[in-house]
Amino acid sequence: QAWNYNVKSPASGWIVPVIFLDTNLPENSEPDRAITDYLYGGDERYRLKQEIILGIGGVLMLRALGIRVKKYHMNEGHAALLTLELLSRHKRDIESVWDERYVWDTDKVKELCVFTTHTPVEAGHDRFPYSLVSEVMGEIIPFDVLKEFGGKDKLNMTLLAMNLSKYINGVAKKHGEVSKRLFPGYEIKAITNGVHSLSWTCESFARLYDKYLPGWAHEPELFVRVDKIPEEELWGAHTEAKKKLIDYVNSTTG
Repeated sequence: QAWNYNVKSPASGWIVPVIFLDTNLPENSEPDRAITDYLYGGDERYRLKQEIILGIGGVLMLRALGIRVKKYHMNEGHAALLTLELLSRHKRDIESVWDERYVWDTDKVKELCVFTTHTPVEAGHDRFPYSLVSEVMGEIIPFDVLKEFGGKDKLNMTLLAMNLSKYINGVAKKHGEVSKRLFPGYEIKAITNGVHSLSWTCESFARLYDKYLPGWAHEPELFVRVDKIPEEELWGAHTEAKKKLIDYVNSTTG
């Protein structure tokens, strides 16, 4: 099942729906009811189950909700199994369905997918033994085809995502360079991570910025003029924010 949470922008009024997947249903087995309980928790089997829910379950849930998706953005390899659901949907029968011989429309899947890699070390990329994949997930697509995209020895979620995405990027210029060394032969662009100023600015600083940098919420470039704000007023805003934080911690924890 899914829970929908609408996030509304205080500046534009636009609403973004955030859909939370939830396996805690009475018809699921006891271990499977807990798949969505913890982020980055559990053993290999638990992680693989989570990534099946996120990747394959995510695509199926969006379809069930009637949401037409133009692009799937995979943020790290955790959702990469969505490519298998897309592959199984975009295949052409070349003889008869009984022979199970298909042309897999990888170009169509690549057109639908973009991928962002974050972690520039080997340990940051999920890999699962094919024996475990077979036991937990079964053959969504034939394993010989899966190994072409996800690696011969283990299912490498990053490789799977990279091989079935038209566009790949890192999260900084340097990170893009490091990722190219980790994955030679792939074209990896760079988009530097940013901060959504309005969401991350507390009330005391927002009042200051409104006073000295009108328009800051829509034009972050205006922060280059921050030195026009008197230091004592900056410190006052900082102190107010700190007091609110301490009051909140005291009220919730004693």
